[in-house]
Amino acid sequence: MTHTLAWLRTDLRLHDNPALAAAAEGGTVTALFMPAPAQWRSHGDAAVKVDFWLRNLRALQASLAERNIALALLPVADWGEAPEALARWCRDHDIAAVHANAEWGINEQRRDAATAEALADAGIDFTLHHGGTLLLPGSVLTGKGDTYKVFTPYAKSCRARLQGAMPQAVRAPRAQPQAGLRSDPLPASFDGYDTPDEALRTQWPAGEDAAHERLRAFLDGEIAEYHDARDFPAQRGTSMLSPYLAAGVLSPAQCLRAALSANQGEIDSGGIGPRTWITELLWREFYQHLLAASPGLSMHQPMRPETVYLQWRDAPDDLAAWQTGRTGIPIVDAAQRQLLATGWMHNRLRMVTAMFLTKNLLIDWRQGEAWFMAHLIDGELAANNGGWQWSASTGADAAPYFRVFNPVSQSRKFDPQGVFLRRWLPELADLDNDSLHEPSAAQRRATGYPEAIVDLKSSRQRAIEAFAALPRALPT
Repeated sequence: MTHTLAWLRTDLRLHDNPALAAAAEGGTVTALFMPAPAQWRSHGDAAVKVDFWLRNLRALQASLAERNIALALLPVADWGEAPEALARWCRDHDIAAVHANAEWGINEQRRDAATAEALADAGIDFTLHHGGTLLLPGSVLTGKGDTYKVFTPYAKSCRARLQGAMPQAVRAPRAQPQAGLRSDPLPASFDGYDTPDEALRTQWPAGEDAAHERLRAFLDGEIAEYHDARDFPAQRGTSMLSPYLAAGVLSPAQCLRAALSANQGEIDSGGIGPRTWITELLWREFYQHLLAASPGLSMHQPMRPETVYLQWRDAPDDLAAWQTGRTGIPIVDAAQRQLLATGWMHNRLRMVTAMFLTKNLLIDWRQGEAWFMAHLIDGELAANNGGWQWSASTGADAAPYFRVFNPVSQSRKFDPQGVFLRRWLPELADLDNDSLHEPSAAQRRATGYPEAIVDLKSSRQRAIEAFAALPRALPT
């Protein structure tokens, strides 16, 4: 019988996995994961995210074992080693065909192109499948055949496509005869990555069962109020599913089908909560679509080329204050402390902290992008880059450059009772609700909380003038 290989990447799931299903249909299947710590470090991947991958690999290995499918490890330093290492491994194990789900970063696309050549030279078939997005990147284009650069028409086109042809669920592979291979033991950690403390890990249980349980809980509860509650960081108003999507423990198609089931099958009408969540899934899709079409995004380039001329400040002390939650702006500091303690930050606060860094501090968005990637359990290149370029007004369909969130106003609006602030800034917990958002100088001295490192009004004007001085005016 033919021996096939399913090369797992950020698709750590048994169900709705096109590459794994195709490999299983082609013969006796073995699954393989390729740890690449040096590559991950070059991408700035967070230790908490790498640990989450490892924990999900452990859960997936157990699920595969129930079907007599071995999970092998093939460690490499980086993607440059991957093609030849995989070809050698396949020759040694008599693999006739390799299946994998496509990824859209430039390094991953180059890796897969080189792998296709190496496997072809060895007489081994290599097939890339589409399992990480709802629609194949590059397949949703404007009427002129161009890449969409604005979200609203892109989302409208996606909805029309999906309404006519929803992605079909892919069955999990059946139990198979033993392939003769044993699963490799999984390490306690990957080289160079510390293990997060258990309290943090407990917040993010691993495995498909945990992911689907969280999805069901969201559909049974928070999704009804999602449109209104998602902006309030003290509430459990979001799905908390982003780490599972980033690691591929859940597929976007599974999420979309679940949202439609909670909305009588409607994608454009019905409850505002499910419709809003579907829109968020399409934002994720939009950023993947841009990443595939614009290789420069993988190389730290802005989508709006004129913004390369922005005069960003070199301000290491201000950057360190922002990173460690010591800016003197309570909502910014509370958000950063949440990130450092949990590996996650509420989406509203990602925008607030990003605008504060790029507009009020006028620090290059790439510094913030790298900091988030180094600490987020759900860090994805496409979404992280897209979010930062939106906030910095350097990206596709970004916020207009003169739009600068006032973090104090945001705090008062979305945490009016100070519940979130008190949780993460215990030194301010005894202040009244009004003072909590903007403590007086006396209150700062009494609590040891720092003075604000920047004046919000004058720094906003400085940012607007910096953008206005660009050689070509930004669209507004």
